[in-house]
Amino acid sequence: MPDDRPVALDEYPVHQVPLSMKHVATGDRNAYDRCIFHVFDHTGRALLITGLGVYPNTGVIDAYATLRTGDILHAVRASDALGDDRMRLAVGPLRIEPREPLRRLRLTCDDDTLAYDLTWTADFPALWEPHHVQRRGGRLTLEGRRFVQAGRCTGWIRAAGEEIRVTAGEWTGTRDRSWGVRPLPGEDGGRLAAEHPAEGFHWIWCPVRFDDRFLMVVLQEDADGHRSLNDATLVRPGHRDRQLGWPQAEIAYRPGTRLPERATVHLGDVRKPQELDVEILLSSPLALGAGYPPADDWQHGTWQGHGWTDRRTYDMTAPHRLAAHGVTDHAARFRLDGRIGHGIFEHGSFGRHDPSGFTGFDSVAP
Repeated sequence: MPDDRPVALDEYPVHQVPLSMKHVATGDRNAYDRCIFHVFDHTGRALLITGLGVYPNTGVIDAYATLRTGDILHAVRASDALGDDRMRLAVGPLRIEPREPLRRLRLTCDDDTLAYDLTWTADFPALWEPHHVQRRGGRLTLEGRRFVQAGRCTGWIRAAGEEIRVTAGEWTGTRDRSWGVRPLPGEDGGRLAAEHPAEGFHWIWCPVRFDDRFLMVVLQEDADGHRSLNDATLVRPGHRDRQLGWPQAEIAYRPGTRLPERATVHLGDVRKPQELDVEILLSSPLALGAGYPPADDWQHGTWQGHGWTDRRTYDMTAPHRLAAHGVTDHAARFRLDGRIGHGIFEHGSFGRHDPSGFTGFDSVAP
């Protein structure tokens, strides 16, 4: 018989529905609750990406870390059965410890392939992203709530016999925290998927930390350029958050690809239109090691058995077919109104996108 006894979190007055905190309010198998962190230096030497996710209706907890240095990408992934203690954010060698919620967290990995011990400290308050909803035909396929934050990191990272010191003045950290429902592998989309095939997807997610302010830009467009997600917000301590209108991005792609080499994002501030210039420093495709679609070796929320840990090393000079069809995170240097900042330019463009001149899934930049 199922064990329906209360769990420790049920002691606290945090319930939203008349259920134990062991359960989520939806029976959708695609329910999720997860996070992602980016830690990178300001010269393009290293980009660490790590995250942890809980999938209550598939009974899975998993986590990953990837480190790009030069032409090598190291990856560690772990998965296990989801237990009752939701306050313990650990699986395999990977752990996240909130020391001060929304302010300071400790990120650790203890593995021979990749190890680190980092303190992530926020410089700015967490910022809500727009409520994200997607439907295919009449079916809800994604509904997520997210907040984003930027700060600094200290500690160390070790891989391939080399230790890298992480210092606050020379490194930046960003993070995203999200929950809701989003597609997990292993589900047949049925008639609605067959009758409403995806024609195109264009995405930019861009948190940028400056010394005295934080900028967040996010947009999603369909094949014809219709925008289903849109936000550009500037955060300055002691000031009201400033909305910067309808961001428009000009992206210069590497010939024969859809990989950005540089970009300019036009911000529509009515008082003073501004341009955010993007200089790519180092890139890490999320389909390699990090478990994001269309990865074919492991994806989030999939049952791998008890105590599963996997390690991979990728040669980034070799062609990776799947990477071209997934989102890539680019550590970048930004310029805005005479200020230099650092952050992530996350971008994916697949299929037709009329504003960019892409005509289908095989279309690339000239």
